[in-house]
Amino acid sequence: MSKIALVTGANRGLGKNIALSLAKDGVDIIVVNRSKATDIVDEIKALGRKAVAVPLDIADTSSFDTFYKEVAAQLTSEWGRQQFDYLVNNAGIDAHSLFHETREEAFDSLMNVHFKGVYFLTQKALPFIADGGRIVNLSTGLTRFATPGYAAYASMKGAIEVLTKYLAKELGSRGITVNAVAPGITHTDFTKAAFAHNPQLETFMSNSTALGRVGLPEDIGGIVRFLCSEEARWITAQRIEASGGLFL
Repeated sequence: MSKIALVTGANRGLGKNIALSLAKDGVDIIVVNRSKATDIVDEIKALGRKAVAVPLDIADTSSFDTFYKEVAAQLTSEWGRQQFDYLVNNAGIDAHSLFHETREEAFDSLMNVHFKGVYFLTQKALPFIADGGRIVNLSTGLTRFATPGYAAYASMKGAIEVLTKYLAKELGSRGITVNAVAPGITHTDFTKAAFAHNPQLETFMSNSTALGRVGLPEDIGGIVRFLCSEEARWITAQRIEASGGLFL
């Protein structure tokens, strides 16, 4: 029986690479995004795996019950199952501002997507995650080193890292592992504006990284795939930084 992963924010960037990486390893995918992303579904199917898209605005916790009713319906119709195996909490937004300039609305948006949304989406996912399953939360290297302008964002991700430990403790009796992957700076839609605004950023970050370059989405998908594998069954409650050795 094939494994099934639910991946949020799976239509682009890190989420897309994670979904495709899992699919290449034989995993079927429930693609979750604010719009019903069909391109990534087609790409996954081209790899010989099943895929369905279920739209969700992760900032809207009031929609979660309806969302999981649709997930349950898709599980029944497509797989003849009532549970999936892996939950990858990847969806995110960017909001750059210095601490003294941060607006409350921007703070709330970050909180709703990066912490509150993840917290309650995962809570409501628990009946749908099979025993022995996996939860992988996406964090950031910015919880280890400080870059001005990301105080709010990094604080939300710091909360995710603490939540990861608590989930690992509370779900361990079900054989569910919970880990956090913390990418360093990576070429995605999130960072495109930053690189465009500062042409020297690429050189600075490459020179600050042990492996001598900025990250790519392809650097992250395989790590999540490993954490979802049977080989990673003894790894839980860990923060795994995938930054190429940034700011050592």
